[in-house]
Amino acid sequence: MAQLGFYINQSLCTGCKACSVSCKDKNNLDVGLNFRRVYTNEEGTFIQQPSSGFVNNIKAYYFTIACNHCTKPRCIPSCPTGAILKNKENGVVTIDQEICAGAQLCVKACPYGAPQYNKQKFKSNKCDFCIDLQEKGEEPVCVATCPMRAIEFGPVEKLREKYGSVSQIKGMPSNSITHPNIVITPHKDAKLSSS
Repeated sequence: MAQLGFYINQSLCTGCKACSVSCKDKNNLDVGLNFRRVYTNEEGTFIQQPSSGFVNNIKAYYFTIACNHCTKPRCIPSCPTGAILKNKENGVVTIDQEICAGAQLCVKACPYGAPQYNKQKFKSNKCDFCIDLQEKGEEPVCVATCPMRAIEFGPVEKLREKYGSVSQIKGMPSNSITHPNIVITPHKDAKLSSS
C-alpha cells in the first residue's frame, strides 16, 4: 500500500465547515478541539478614487486542513513516550491513546497545528485518516461530507499525477519542514509567487 494523502481544491471550498463539523461529530470532540480546521483569509481594502467613488480591492478565500501525515513528521521525534507512529504500509500517522502521556510536545512541534490537546482526557490526538471507515470501504468523513467535493484522498503519488505537486499556499509553513502529503489546487489569490 502507498502513502495516503489529501487533495484540496481550494478554489471550490466555500468555507461551509461541513468537513470540520462532520470530523468533530465522528470523533466526539469537545468544544475547541478540531482535527480538521477551515481557515478564512481576507485581505485588501476599498480604494477611494479621485471622483469620490470606491474601487473594490478585496481578496478572500478559505482553506481546509487536517493532519498531513507528513513524510518527515515533527510530532514523532517530539513525543517522549513513543505514542506517535507512522504506519509503514499507508503512511498514516496516529497517536496511541494508551501510551500518550499528554506532554503536548507534539502540539508544539507540528507546524500545521494537527495534534489537539484534550484537557479532559489529558491526552493529545489528531486526524487518523478515518482508517476505521476506510477498512469498511468508506471515505474519510471529511471527504464524504464536503458538498463541493473539494476534498479527495488516496495514494499521494496518484493525487500528484492527477493534480500537480503544490503542497504549500500563502500562509502555510514551508513544505520543506515536514514534506506534507497534501496536494492543493490553490485559489488564485493563495498561490505562492513561484506556484
